[in-house]
Amino acid sequence: MKKLIFISACIYIITGCNKDISKLNIDQKNPSTVPSQTLFSNAEKNLIFNVADANVNNNIFRLITQQWTQTTYTDESRYDLKTRQIPDSWWTVMYKDVLRDLEEAKKLIPRDVTDETVQKNQLAIADILEVYAYQVLINTFGDVPYSEALKDEILFPHYDDAKTIYYDLLTRLDADIAALDASGISFNGADLLYGGDVEMWKKFANSIKLVMGMLLADSDPATAKTVVESAAPGAFTSNSDNAVFVFLDAPPNTNPVWINLVQSGRNDYIPANTIINLMKSLNDPRLPLYFTTGPGDTYVGGIPGNGNTFTNFSHVTAAQQLPQAPFVMLDYAQVEFTLAEAVERGMNVGGTAQQHYNNAVTASIEEWGGSDDDAATYLAQPDVNYATAPGNYKQKIATQEYIALYNRGFDAWTLIRRLDYPEMQAPSNAESDFPVRFTYPILEQNINTSNYNSASDAIGGDVVTTKLFWDVN
Repeated sequence: MKKLIFISACIYIITGCNKDISKLNIDQKNPSTVPSQTLFSNAEKNLIFNVADANVNNNIFRLITQQWTQTTYTDESRYDLKTRQIPDSWWTVMYKDVLRDLEEAKKLIPRDVTDETVQKNQLAIADILEVYAYQVLINTFGDVPYSEALKDEILFPHYDDAKTIYYDLLTRLDADIAALDASGISFNGADLLYGGDVEMWKKFANSIKLVMGMLLADSDPATAKTVVESAAPGAFTSNSDNAVFVFLDAPPNTNPVWINLVQSGRNDYIPANTIINLMKSLNDPRLPLYFTTGPGDTYVGGIPGNGNTFTNFSHVTAAQQLPQAPFVMLDYAQVEFTLAEAVERGMNVGGTAQQHYNNAVTASIEEWGGSDDDAATYLAQPDVNYATAPGNYKQKIATQEYIALYNRGFDAWTLIRRLDYPEMQAPSNAESDFPVRFTYPILEQNINTSNYNSASDAIGGDVVTTKLFWDVN
């Protein structure tokens, strides 16, 4: 009897409930399809986090450019890229977590968006971020996988010529700018940088184009002139245009400076004497906005490459260590420094070099919380005033742009390589001369060996002193 009741119950459960149980085969935590907007948001966040990162396993540009230096562990301040396999981490994040997601988002946007204008805007914005990510890779390594990158069927992509890629990126950027239509929307809240504001993305794209064009000024002056003059009218015109990414006040999407200086519970970083001594010599009003005072109520920077006792030096301000502290990806100050240089190089961008230089310095001071009066007083000093500051135009501009690019180590690194100012003091026990590129990832050397060897030969050797194609002086 019990057996019959059991069988009847089973039959009731199977047939009587009449429910489709096939959905039980679906893994709710690992969806088989992902919305394109989610992929875009993730790529945007990963890109900015990677550039803003302060972890020595991935991003050491603040150390290379001597904005910061280290206390106990000094390898990275001495240009050691291999012990922690830093190039591998940088490369992997850019290809896997940024470019892969952007490429997949672009494939899915036509599926997810029916409005033609919105679709075009989303595709253009995703591509602008791809252009940005690729130019970061080129300016880090030189030749990199491009035409065969991100293709599932190609396991071992060949490396394309960096210059060829760079010029193609400029072509893509022009197409993206032309495709953007401010009469329509784009990603809205899924865009963590500009909230889907198409007009702001157009300004951002032109500003990137401006900076990319100037990078060619020594290697290809004619193309640089054309690109810069084309981009200048559409670039940022005030600090309100700045590309600012605001992190959240609770993990996991917090400011990476907070993660590495506060959450870690470690005292591994202090400001370097290179930037502090420079700013002290110029009575720079941003000193208290960048750093705290050290012993004796003075600003004291650590010696790059030395073991520095944390308590004996200045530190970064509390505002920079907040979990929600913003990161500036690109700003009006950098645009104005680029325009000052453009005037000096005979490009038709309007204004004078001194006007653009003054605009840049003022924008930087105000961006960090200083006043217009602070900027005016600073610019009136003979060593800061564009007409009387020491050195040629490259030195004048680079000195002030280096200060303005504080906390943006990668951009400061590109500036130093491009203009050769300010001159970096050699750190104690340096493992090499000043690195002008990263070596290729060890994984590429071991797995993609044939293509790695070809790329290494093509650029003149896989060492940190091999100059990139645009670094001709």
